[in-house]
Amino acid sequence: MSASDEIWILGIHMTKFGKYPDKDVVDLASEAVLAALADAGVTMADIGILAAGNLMGPGGIGQQIQKQVGQTGIPVFNVSNACATGATALRTAIMAIKAGECDMGLAVGVEKLSGAGLLGAGGGGGKKGDKHVYEPSGRYGAVAGTDGRIGTQNMPGTFAQIGMEYGHKYGGTSFELFAKISEKNHSHSTLNPLAAYTKKMTLEEIMGDMMIAYPNTRPMCSANCDGAAAAVVVSGAKLKTLSKEQQKRAVKVSASILTSDPWQEACQVLPDVNTLTKSAAKQAYEQAGVGPDDLDLVELHDCFATAELVHYDNLQLCEEGGAVDFFNSGAPWRDGKTPVNVSGGLQSKGHPISATGIANIWEICHHLRGEAGDRQIEGAKVGLAHVIGLGSACGVHILEKSAA
Repeated sequence: MSASDEIWILGIHMTKFGKYPDKDVVDLASEAVLAALADAGVTMADIGILAAGNLMGPGGIGQQIQKQVGQTGIPVFNVSNACATGATALRTAIMAIKAGECDMGLAVGVEKLSGAGLLGAGGGGGKKGDKHVYEPSGRYGAVAGTDGRIGTQNMPGTFAQIGMEYGHKYGGTSFELFAKISEKNHSHSTLNPLAAYTKKMTLEEIMGDMMIAYPNTRPMCSANCDGAAAAVVVSGAKLKTLSKEQQKRAVKVSASILTSDPWQEACQVLPDVNTLTKSAAKQAYEQAGVGPDDLDLVELHDCFATAELVHYDNLQLCEEGGAVDFFNSGAPWRDGKTPVNVSGGLQSKGHPISATGIANIWEICHHLRGEAGDRQIEGAKVGLAHVIGLGSACGVHILEKSAA
């Protein structure tokens, strides 16, 4: 791969995740963008494309951000791709550089989500009613609503089903096992000052909390909150013209993959988080020229404790069907063989939907730079960031430490 084909993250930032009643999405996004530019040592004048992701806001978020950080006439892509929105924004900026349209791009994801409740797969709530009357409505309503009849498209229920299905297929799962995954992530969060929640929780507290959708209690669900994250990406050729310090802190994007569901009968009705993640992981390892054993840490989409377990398998962190043994071995703890979600994950760090894809990458970058403070994974050289949004979209990025 020639330098012109290489893509590097030059600067990156995430806000502290939490509740910001006095700030709107433009405030939060602008904070992340300006800090990412400062981290990169560049200005908006250097940026050739802006890709901005936001799901729940007013629309046209990219242009609104520009009014705060600098309007230079560059193309703006407003991105909406469920929980993979941030990763999709980054992928958009990367594609523009790979196409030769510019040598530096900016991606940002932002969301105001505190108090939004647990979302349905379409971004709304659960079912709106259950009348015993056939009322055709739209493409899906023309047949009949599926929610509550053959399963659910409500987020907690969907991921509860996915975890239970894995247990039925391979065995070894239990309510306590899934709670232990959450215990790990809440423990990890105590070292992350930017997490929405940094409280260690005991297994008894997690299992004794409010049941949302068995086997996930409230602490086992992603924490809705406000936040933003932004990244500056640059071509390898452009990076060579920058300072030695910029080159040293740059992080190589060895793989950038985005997938959606292939056709299968089941996913026409109920979401499938497995197939497109397996496909994305396979493509990412091939593109990066690395394998799961080369990973020093992983930030995966643990929107629920059940999701983390199945993604151990989907991302090939273990052999097929081996996710329970993988977890029980201690591998995904921060002092284990393959640390997973040392940030605290979505259950503790928080999940402002559109920001998450870039925030996961922020975490990896800081370990590869040696800038992760108390939670630093020593000697980290290769990391994988994963997000999935139902509907469905999956983003996987593999990142490597600079040799400069």
